[in-house]
Amino acid sequence: MDHSNHTRLAPDELTQHNLEGATIYGQDDENIGKVSHLHGVGSTAEVIVDVGGFLGIGAKPVALPMSALDFMRDEGHSVHATTTWSKDRLKDLSEHKD
Repeated sequence: MDHSNHTRLAPDELTQHNLEGATIYGQDDENIGKVSHLHGVGSTAEVIVDVGGFLGIGAKPVALPMSALDFMRDEGHSVHATTTWSKDRLKDLSEHKD
């Protein structure tokens, strides 16, 4: 997927409502997880991403700083994000506990 033509979200759009369920893509467009929820608001929030598993079962929640993700909308207005982090690097993080 060519993300260069997608519209980046403005800081005031970085909300639970807009980001929940967004797919996170890593290097080479690898699908590495989905946004579960946020802790905090805006650019200082922690984004909780469910990594691994199958169809959401067995996924491990990990916390990432908002700054590690570049959220955008595609041509169909679906929100997703890219990151330089790999799926393996995320799997190595400690499990997030609410």
